[in-house]
Amino acid sequence: MLTGLALITAWLGAVFIFASLISKRWPQQQELSRKVVHIGAGFALPIAWATEIPVSLALAAAALASSLALINHRWRLLASIEDVGRFSYGTVAYGASITILLAFFWPQRADLVCAAVLTMALADGLAGLLGANFSSHRWQIFGQTKSIIGTATMALVTLLVLALLLPNLPWHVVIAIATSATLLEQFSWAGLDNLTVPLLVGLMGAWLSG
Repeated sequence: MLTGLALITAWLGAVFIFASLISKRWPQQQELSRKVVHIGAGFALPIAWATEIPVSLALAAAALASSLALINHRWRLLASIEDVGRFSYGTVAYGASITILLAFFWPQRADLVCAAVLTMALADGLAGLLGANFSSHRWQIFGQTKSIIGTATMALVTLLVLALLLPNLPWHVVIAIATSATLLEQFSWAGLDNLTVPLLVGLMGAWLSG
């Protein structure tokens, strides 16, 4: 357990340091450092799974992280996490979704928690990066800009995450969850997809695999 905590702490520390360095090196790329944290922080869950962190400790850590995210959202103590050119509750929603998933599914369905969180971290994170930096057809929904490349990345990476972490799910279920997550991401605003998408993946995965 202590080894797991040490590994998670070291990993998150490295992520935040890397994000801060990126923020200083490319200050005009406000979204980039936040996406590094968004993607990197998600890998704390597989570390917790591999090192068998108990639910009480996992919940306490997630609740603390959510509280710190809320404080940071209000006072911008760590700018690299909140540097985004639009109003967003993304970091707060991120912590809230992890806390809820842990409360419902950890440790019995740690695989499902990791799949849901990495869908948010990897699929949504990479979709935001690639969609913003590569030219493709774009549209707006609720004031949020979406693109062909970003949407395709969201769908394909979600499929890959689910297939790797939930190999016993039938393919039609994997496709149904990935499609639903991609559609929901289209209609989420102000960073609330960090809450809605992982909860959808977790609930659908539990329901359709039961």
